[in-house]
Amino acid sequence: MPDTDDAPRLSDIGGYGRFLLRSMSQRARAADQPTFRAVVGDHLGVPTDGLAVVREEWPSYEHVNVQAALDAVLAEDPGAPVLGMTGHRHHGPFGLAELIGDDPHQAQYGPRPGNLTRTALPSGPGGATRECLQAAVLLLGSGTTACALLVLGPDDESGRRQLSVELVAADPAHAEALGRRLREEALARNVYRGQVVSFGASMFGERGSLLRFHERPTMTADELVLPAATFADLRRQVVGVARNSARLRAAGQHLKRGLLLYGPPGVGKTHSVRYLISELTDTTVVELTGDTLPAIREACSIARALQPAMIVVEDVDLVAEERSHYGGETPLLFTLLNEMDGLDEDADVVFLLTTNRADLLEPALASRPGRVDQAVHIDLPDRESRRRLVELYRGGLDLDLSRLDDVLDRTDQVTASFLKELLRRAAVVAAERTPAEDGPLRVAADDLDSALADLLDTRNQMTRAVLGFGGGAPRDGSSPEDDSSLDDD
Repeated sequence: MPDTDDAPRLSDIGGYGRFLLRSMSQRARAADQPTFRAVVGDHLGVPTDGLAVVREEWPSYEHVNVQAALDAVLAEDPGAPVLGMTGHRHHGPFGLAELIGDDPHQAQYGPRPGNLTRTALPSGPGGATRECLQAAVLLLGSGTTACALLVLGPDDESGRRQLSVELVAADPAHAEALGRRLREEALARNVYRGQVVSFGASMFGERGSLLRFHERPTMTADELVLPAATFADLRRQVVGVARNSARLRAAGQHLKRGLLLYGPPGVGKTHSVRYLISELTDTTVVELTGDTLPAIREACSIARALQPAMIVVEDVDLVAEERSHYGGETPLLFTLLNEMDGLDEDADVVFLLTTNRADLLEPALASRPGRVDQAVHIDLPDRESRRRLVELYRGGLDLDLSRLDDVLDRTDQVTASFLKELLRRAAVVAAERTPAEDGPLRVAADDLDSALADLLDTRNQMTRAVLGFGGGAPRDGSSPEDDSSLDDD
């Protein structure tokens, strides 16, 4: 026969024999390895055929809370076996019924006991994490209370978007009771309670979690410079209701409320939100903005479970966009309004909305009265507010305020950001003027005037725009022709 690669050779006989031997050895060893069917059957003490399986599911962000519940249950059953799993990641969809069933193919090629797989998930601000089971079987109890649990965490590669826990016991009622216990423990030990969290831009979020933790801001009332009446409206509607929730509920008054902060960009809406969050130290805060706005339903679900709670929706006018922008049948604004309406009246939840475009929201809010209880207009700082902002932003500067009234006259219609930058520039001018001087940095009135003149110069038109200068012609003695486009800022 011609000597080709396809032609049989005498050596092939030996190679094929070795292949058969290895295959037979692997099958023999696999038959000797324990299966979940055998392990679970031995633990329960009854045949596993036909046993009812109880299934519980949670969103992926609840994985860390369910692990806390499992840890609490395991603490009451020291020495309970926790079995890892091999061959599960690239296996087709399966559950506890498949693991303990009598399918020969599943028994031979399905997942088997192996090493434990864990994943570290965020459990608090500052990088705190908890080790969570990714794929495991837990054997709890003994005798009549024996129960087996299958834990399968969310996994992108396997196509699992949720966390599932499946339970089986000789007495189905015991499995159902343990499933309820896990839900109760997960809620009681919820790591998001009293924290400030936001949804990640990815549905898998940070390190496999849908929710991200943030440090709670710390602000005092003196750091929020608003007119007295505006500040009072803010604090009464949010902090006042929260601090008196028990008395209000006892008097039959509703706790659910909606607050809309509206006004031009840069006037302090986000700063006001930060102050309110810092005041309500025991409140769960869920923040939504930008790409995370479609998570409105999930945010409301968290708020219901973790009252008292606050849902912050910044730039809420974005949810009034065309439905095609986000997909689905219902525009997000109406989804938000429906969720606000769906909460019980005594739910201690505040919806805090901010917008630069109240005109886009007014028709929808007017057609559904009661969703927003208070609309607070935050405008550019008035003269007294500008004076307070200068005091706030001066920090440790030794600042000559002898000509402050003139500065206030020339900074009508500016934002807090403009004044903050003004003081920083004045400090730089002073530092360059006295490079070798020791001691506190002294800012003279001339330094402040020089910094203001620089900001009002024609070449800094764009700088003024991004800092929020809302005035017309500069009040530094120049004519409108010197800066003809200022009226468009």
